[in-house]
Formats: sequence, C-alpha cells, structure tokens
Amino acid sequence: QVQLVESGGGLVQAGGSLRLSCAASGRTFSYYNMGWFRQAPGEERDFVSAISRSSATTTYADSVKGRFTISRDNAKNTVYLQMNSLKPEDTAVYYCAASRTGATAVVNYDYWGQGTQVTVSS
Repeated sequence: QVQLVESGGGLVQAGGSLRLSCAASGRTFSYYNMGWFRQAPGEERDFVSAISRSSATTTYADSVKGRFTISRDNAKNTVYLQMNSLKPEDTAVYYCAASRTGATAVVNYDYWGQGTQVTVSS
C-alpha cells in the first residue's frame, strides 16, 4: 500500500503560479512512477504529467507543456508539480498517483491521493 497526500492547491489569478506537493508513505516511494491528473466538474479525469522512478523521464499533456514542471525527491518521498502561467481552464481538482508501470492512462495507476483544488480566476 502507498498513501498519497496532496497539498498546495488554492485560488490564484490567471498568469500566477502554484506548486503542488504530494507526500507518499507506505511502500518504497522510489519503486513507483508518479503522475499528476486533474478533473474538472463534469469532466473525466485527465493526465497532466508523469515522472519515472529515477526522474530520468518526464511526460506532459500538450495543454500544460512549457508551463508545468514535474519533479520528485525520493529522499523526501515527495513529488511536485510546479504550475506557472496558470489559465482559468487549469481549474480542477488535482490528484497525484503512483504506478508500477507508468504511462498516461488512469487505469495504469495503482494508488491515488484525495486531491487538491486549484482554482484560477480570470
């Protein structure tokens, strides 16, 4: 089992920045590829970004490429999502997730956090 707890969400104006954190506990954090997803009201949960176990590989959705940066600190069992140049369409609940297989699909992720709300005002 892996327990994941997100933090760092909030209300920000368009063009602003937020840094999300996801703290993991339980089984060894470094065994897992980590991902961030988001879900707006009435929408499906969408892939945002992922990072491999050693941070060697990062992947981004086209909608956030160049604005968001994923990183992880295996010594602190934490994954981060730095979000810059935020847009109103980035408004959603953001979830972190852990996967042994990686990839961008929701079904590939074994463990999920409870989510943190990000609201971007225009």
